[in-house]
Amino acid sequence: MIDAKLNSLGWRPHFAAQLTDAEVETYEIARVLAVHRGRIVAATLRGDVALELSGKSARLGIAVGDWIVIDRAGPTALRRLERFGLFQRRAAGTSGDIQLIAANIDTLFIVTSANHDFNIARLERYLAVAHEAGAYPVIVITKADTVESVSEFIAAASRLSPGLLVEALDARSQEQVAVLRSWCESGQTVALVGSSGVGKSTLINTLTGAHQETRGIREDDQRGRHTTTGRSMHQLPDGGWLIDTPGMRELQLVDVADAIDEVFSDVVAFAENCRFGDCTHTNEPGCAVLTAIEEGDLDAARFKRYLKLQSEDRRNTESVAERRARDKSLGKLYKTVLSGKRREKGGG
Repeated sequence: MIDAKLNSLGWRPHFAAQLTDAEVETYEIARVLAVHRGRIVAATLRGDVALELSGKSARLGIAVGDWIVIDRAGPTALRRLERFGLFQRRAAGTSGDIQLIAANIDTLFIVTSANHDFNIARLERYLAVAHEAGAYPVIVITKADTVESVSEFIAAASRLSPGLLVEALDARSQEQVAVLRSWCESGQTVALVGSSGVGKSTLINTLTGAHQETRGIREDDQRGRHTTTGRSMHQLPDGGWLIDTPGMRELQLVDVADAIDEVFSDVVAFAENCRFGDCTHTNEPGCAVLTAIEEGDLDAARFKRYLKLQSEDRRNTESVAERRARDKSLGKLYKTVLSGKRREKGGG
């Protein structure tokens, strides 16, 4: 039987269903708190442990927030339990690699600020990530104390999705940040995303009561410099867990087609009424999307952003699939060559 103390780390029936009685009796269950190059730190019932990632464990694809099965004898990570959600992105550059950000998140705080950083297209992008990660999105607008009226920022963010929760606050104020604490209770896992300089580190300091270095805003463009450079989990005073992510100047979407449709559900609803099932929404007769734009029921700029995210996701997803197929093909080739060499040696 799994110790009830694991619940405080975010344990769920989803994970318990994946374990056999023999595994529960023989091995140790842990949650990953930090991932470094070649090693991880995980929380167990006996305390935090550091594990080297080598051999099979290096191929488990472990992310911060994952649950793993540990053999104490190593100690070694034997396997990773299947997640209920994953926050990932296509890595910057031309490699096409997938970068794992965090796993098993209950709530995603999407942090922006009441200044030039506020960007609707970026918020839509983060909302797609939240939906794909299986996390409940909450938009947090910081620096609310720096503007005469924050209502226009709240209204713009609220229009992105029906029922979307938006909170505006001064990240330095314990009293104002208290509105977020209902998502930070024991066993809950929250993550923060947002570009550099929006006050993420300040918000983390207020939520955790700890001190994390913050850096000022450059007056010329109101953009901040990176403060956090790695991903890790921090325990919150209310018992929950917070996963911090570094400021990401580039968040390339990958494999989130359904999530994009969820974020742009209004566009999808109009598209379902098009005369042709394969309508491209460009010049076809009976296109409900174009009609909605002409009649002012759909913002043309929003539709354009929808198409852009769709195109990006399709391009990145296809490149990943192609790379995997190529690696698989090369693997088969190597095995064939090695097998031939062994036969030659045996015949000699």
